[in-house]
Amino acid sequence: MTVYDFTVSDKDGKQVSLADYRGKTLLIINSATECGFTPQYSILQSIYKKYENKGFVILDFPCNQFGHQAPGTEEEIHKFCTSRFGITFPLFHKIDVNGPDAEPLFTYLKSLKGFHGFSKAHKLTPVLEQKFLKEDPDYASKPDIKWNFTKFLVDKNGTVLERYEPTDDLQEMEQKIASIL
Repeated sequence: MTVYDFTVSDKDGKQVSLADYRGKTLLIINSATECGFTPQYSILQSIYKKYENKGFVILDFPCNQFGHQAPGTEEEIHKFCTSRFGITFPLFHKIDVNGPDAEPLFTYLKSLKGFHGFSKAHKLTPVLEQKFLKEDPDYASKPDIKWNFTKFLVDKNGTVLERYEPTDDLQEMEQKIASIL
């Protein structure tokens, strides 16, 4: 099984087979428009523009599961992303990434690349760790997505290579992208 075996809904509700992206390097993210990590959109758009002509695509899935930070309809989210950050990569239907209603694609991604911890260098790491430890002392051993802007890097063959937490260094992620293109 690869990511190409999944079909998802785009922002307009149209079914899209991820097989349509065969041969492309993908960065699959869960996002939110009202999150402390939302400014990552600027960096992500920059990375996308830099590498899109080399077969790189970002697939953006809004998710309202974390602090209800992705309110609004897909159209409202799309307008926000395009007007505020100039986003040109594909936006998909708002989804759940954890729990019984989790999008199957994300269940698959988590099964291959579990949570590896938040970056110790990021200023929000202590806040996130304290929040999760309070809710579940064993949170770090579970593969669930912990917050908005978790990213999965998939090579052109559909192999899931890396999982990046929202606190991970985006320059290091870009270096990995560049190295596999």
